[in-house]
Amino acid sequence: MKNLFKIVLLFGGITVLSACSDDLLDTQPRQSLTPEVALADVPGYQALLNSAYGKLRNFSYYGQQMIIAPDVMADNLRIIANTGRYIGQESNADRAHIGLWYTAFWTGINEVNVIIAGVDAAAGADADKAQIKAQALFLRALFYHDLAKVYGYEPGKEVGGWNKAVILRTTPTLGFSDADFRERATNAEVYTQIEKDLQAAIAILPVGSIGSSGIYKATKGAAQALLARVYLYAGRNSDAATMATNAMTSFGLTDTGTGLLTTTNYITAFSTAPNPESLFELEQRSVDWSSVDGVNNSVSSLVSNVGTSAQFILTATDDLISKYESGDVRRTAWVTTTRTGASGNVYNNEKWKGHKGDFLQNIAILRGSELYLIRAEARYKLANEAGAIADLNALRSKRGLANLSSTLTGTDLFNKIMDERRVEFALEGHRWFDLKRNGMTITKGAGFTAVPYTDYRILAPIPQAELQLNSKLVNNPNYK
Repeated sequence: MKNLFKIVLLFGGITVLSACSDDLLDTQPRQSLTPEVALADVPGYQALLNSAYGKLRNFSYYGQQMIIAPDVMADNLRIIANTGRYIGQESNADRAHIGLWYTAFWTGINEVNVIIAGVDAAAGADADKAQIKAQALFLRALFYHDLAKVYGYEPGKEVGGWNKAVILRTTPTLGFSDADFRERATNAEVYTQIEKDLQAAIAILPVGSIGSSGIYKATKGAAQALLARVYLYAGRNSDAATMATNAMTSFGLTDTGTGLLTTTNYITAFSTAPNPESLFELEQRSVDWSSVDGVNNSVSSLVSNVGTSAQFILTATDDLISKYESGDVRRTAWVTTTRTGASGNVYNNEKWKGHKGDFLQNIAILRGSELYLIRAEARYKLANEAGAIADLNALRSKRGLANLSSTLTGTDLFNKIMDERRVEFALEGHRWFDLKRNGMTITKGAGFTAVPYTDYRILAPIPQAELQLNSKLVNNPNYK
């Protein structure tokens, strides 16, 4: 049964679901087909799950914004051609931030809520239903963690006691009778729900193989990796280290770095589908794009000159380039080039070459290297500096670098951890959040003023239209 699901955004994160089936259009009017009919069996719920996965491709989400904005808003990228994009984010202008509070995002949350609430009662094999539900739990956790880190402070890092995160909805909105106005939940409440969802998913999801086609869907290891990330953000360092270790075990990664990309395949891996180091990867296909999406909206077009029609409006800052050590294979991700009208050093990015054609390629959301860097940071914060250095050296050994000295300690070691994250995940959407979750000043490239952690611009504003529709919503501090 082919199902078409349409979600309509209402006030403050309320969504309403309607559905239609091509097979039934001859017998029932589209507007009268109920979710009970469309979601009667496993294929119906699988179609809805596929739709939820598809929300990740949105250009306002991982399709572009969540990859580029965190680097532009911090100190990794600079604009070399003014097309109007990311101008405000580069200067951290008022209200120029990451905007996830939009229709497709909330529809994704409602889709997984529908699955979690109803799939158990659908016709089909229990094992299939359990897997669909577990993947939906993983996606709900991913959706909510991204919302929480954009619109709220991490637990324990609040400024002025402000602990509001986002509206928390864990039950489906199937009609107007289910709709209601709600206040924003606290960051602790949202993080508790994320942990609950991921623990439930981990108990059900199968073990996957790193870099295999299986990582296009959530696996046990991917859920463990995401939970390790969540624990690190929440300051639960012992739990972060343990869960990172669990994820490494699930994917066969060793303490010495076996299983990671090496100097021979680091760059080519980003033009391979799937990336051999991916733990969870968003598959993008030509059928997912319109004829103009690639040149107009893809990350590849914005950060590389791989094609004559590429926009190529963003390049690495000199400060980022200076962080690469001699011999680091990751430095070769930036190739010196020219751009008409651009001043200073200009670099073409080799991670985003659009190898599938028309600037199209997959997006690795979780990679194996993150587990070592999560554990290194967590161990450092647990006063296990030797363990932190060991994890850094495991990664560095696969990137063409010598081991760090055992005498590296204290602030110098923490700074090295942050630098390793910076060069490893350049143009993968981490930099702004790495600084924010540690309560640090947002450093900037040349010509722009740093943003103190106490500045209101650290948090994104709630859209004005949502505030007007839902009187229970309050904006983040100092947004007028």
